[in-house]
Amino acid sequence: MNATIPIRESDLDFDNGTFDSSAFAARTLASWQNLAAALDHTLLEPGATREQVERLCAEAAHYRFACVLVHPVWVSTAVNFVAGASIPVGAVMGFPHGASLVSTLRQEAAALTRLGARELEMVLPVSQLKSGNHGAVENAVRAAAHVAHLQGALLTVTLDTGLLAMNEKLRAAEIAIQAGADFIKNSREPSTSGAIAADAALMRGVAGARCGIKASGGVTALEQVRALLEAGANRIGSSASVAIVRELGAE
Repeated sequence: MNATIPIRESDLDFDNGTFDSSAFAARTLASWQNLAAALDHTLLEPGATREQVERLCAEAAHYRFACVLVHPVWVSTAVNFVAGASIPVGAVMGFPHGASLVSTLRQEAAALTRLGARELEMVLPVSQLKSGNHGAVENAVRAAAHVAHLQGALLTVTLDTGLLAMNEKLRAAEIAIQAGADFIKNSREPSTSGAIAADAALMRGVAGARCGIKASGGVTALEQVRALLEAGANRIGSSASVAIVRELGAE
């Protein structure tokens, strides 16, 4: 379904439930093509235009990025543009505050997958988590995951780690994984801490080999990507994906 660098059995320790971040990072950074396949090419600016979305899709098709990630209103445009290129289209929902009703999340997930989205990203209900309503958080994630998986799509749950204390990060990660997340992600934007290697390591420590780890927020350079991969991420979200792969020799 997606073009991400496959996780091999050699990356996984099934007995201990661990993921070999060093091996994955080395393989991903061995070529710009491998790196491109681990990058989500994103455009989530509120003023993004059709022309910018189409440029994003053209770049994704050229460099073979893992997916293009856009706002719901641009899903149809993106799906039509990359048709035949085998580049999945992703979309955010419950964005940016994770304050949607569960019924709204279900409706969004169903509508977006009908339009052709194959990767969905929801923001964890942070206010519910901080209020101690863990059952409500789990219910929201589980509802979105059910619809996504029913339609053959993947679900990423953004934890907004910059808003959370350490114990809340650990709780949020475990709830999301138990509720069916395919990926957990640190942040929705740089203003909520951005992509910090320590958070990628923490999330991988909780997840082990149970799910993927995405890192995003202000990632603009190869060295940032290297640090995040070595910390445990296996997907990186960035609007600067082209510049990053060019650091490894892409044209």
